[in-house]
Amino acid sequence: MDRTDIKILTILQEDASLPVAEIAKRVNLSQTPCWRRIQKLEQAGVIERRVALLNPQAVGAALTVFVEVQTDDHSADGLARFEAAARALPQVLEVYRMAGEVDYLLRAAIGSMAEYDTLYRELIAVAPVKKVTSHFAIEKVKSSTAYPLPPELARGRGAPREPA
Repeated sequence: MDRTDIKILTILQEDASLPVAEIAKRVNLSQTPCWRRIQKLEQAGVIERRVALLNPQAVGAALTVFVEVQTDDHSADGLARFEAAARALPQVLEVYRMAGEVDYLLRAAIGSMAEYDTLYRELIAVAPVKKVTSHFAIEKVKSSTAYPLPPELARGRGAPREPA
């Protein structure tokens, strides 16, 4: 990836709905070369997909809960059962298999404690679970879907910065 690709990615992470003509203008390219670069970034798997980010309150999912799960069955079959069940729950937005004391960390979006109780019951019903600890978010202080890009390229420099 070169500086132009980094600029395109930065723009798309801010607003993927922009027309190619606007992106091309911002990176000083004509439309066709800009479109080709975006296509190559998609084909290479750098751009996985483009989505709309919704307001959780507007869709009845304003309560964020982080769920730590310790499973009781660490066999391949037991882990696969738990992972399949967690992936199938629409309220579960992210599932991470962890290192350390917790086997899985889930981020879920729900509308009420009753919905959380249903989610909890569905999770523990599918695979042996040793422990479930839930943490409810009081306030979202920062939220971003944008990954940090190499600063030396995003700033248009050819070489990495020296550490301070």
